[in-house]
Amino acid sequence: MIDADVFAKLLCDWCLAPAEGDQIVVSTTTLAHELAAAMHHELVGRGAWPLLRLVPSGIERDFYELASEAQLDGFAPLELTEAQSINASLRIDAPANLRQLAGIDPARIARTARARRPIQEARLARRWCITLWPTSALAQQAGMGDREYETFVTRALFLDRPDPAAAWRELSAEQARLVERLSMAREMRIQGPGTDLRLRVEGRTWINSDGRRNMPSGEVFTGPHEDSAEGTIRFTVPSNRAGGTEVAGVELTFRAGEVVAARADRGEEFLREALAIDPGARFLGELGIGTNRGIDRATGSTLLDEKIAGTVHLALGRSYPETGGVNDSALHWDLICDLRDGGELTADGETIMRDGDFTT
Repeated sequence: MIDADVFAKLLCDWCLAPAEGDQIVVSTTTLAHELAAAMHHELVGRGAWPLLRLVPSGIERDFYELASEAQLDGFAPLELTEAQSINASLRIDAPANLRQLAGIDPARIARTARARRPIQEARLARRWCITLWPTSALAQQAGMGDREYETFVTRALFLDRPDPAAAWRELSAEQARLVERLSMAREMRIQGPGTDLRLRVEGRTWINSDGRRNMPSGEVFTGPHEDSAEGTIRFTVPSNRAGGTEVAGVELTFRAGEVVAARADRGEEFLREALAIDPGARFLGELGIGTNRGIDRATGSTLLDEKIAGTVHLALGRSYPETGGVNDSALHWDLICDLRDGGELTADGETIMRDGDFTT
């Protein structure tokens, strides 16, 4: 079992950096009560105010089934007040059922995402971190037994290292060198089976994602020019959305940055609903490159899968402003393309990655 005390110390030391008097929301399900309790202990010991939000897993379905029109298109004002008042937030994903929203109309989910956008923006304006706690549902999705999955997650988090924070510092330094190289790039090209896509990145900022916001992390990313995507890309890693809707075999064609054709082997209706959320949903907000060699296989969790060394991911929708991206949308959906078998990533014609291995 993951040592919750060691994990909580890493989250405080490396991710949240709580100061005395900080108000920090910790939200999760009751399945992660052990980590929530360890976070409470760690935060109180540092003089911060922990605000725990533990909910029973699965209650989201009640909302989508029972919500009135006003509830779908609004939110509780107190939620926004809290998001604007806190210093930091930690979300711990710990689901009991990854298919809990199966059968829910995707349009209702999309309406709620649009309505709650002010809360999302307020949280993103403060320190934040997203992590996960192993559950049987996540293990089943990954095709592993509970203990095997716990070992896998421990490795992904670098909690198997003598000093986890030091291990993240080492990865941060490695990624800094990659960021330095990519900062000179004007155009990125992604090639592989069913994929040939070009993106302009000149003048955009590459970010070293070293675990401070996503834990685990292990990626560098930027916001491509919104009108630059040209070509087709096939995303070879399935994506699980909104409570368990699986979308797999997504293929997108871009012209002048906009999705002009979209299909999926599974979940095509959900894909089309997502693209229709708002005008910005049909444009890209992010290009990311995975670097975490502690994650060696897809597990169905985007938080983990987008960090696999040898993959790239593109996000439909919202840009991260710190990259220079300006795409505006209620959607931010990371889709992953595995380049470890016949794929190549180039910057201005120079190979950066071939068959999943970095060449620079």
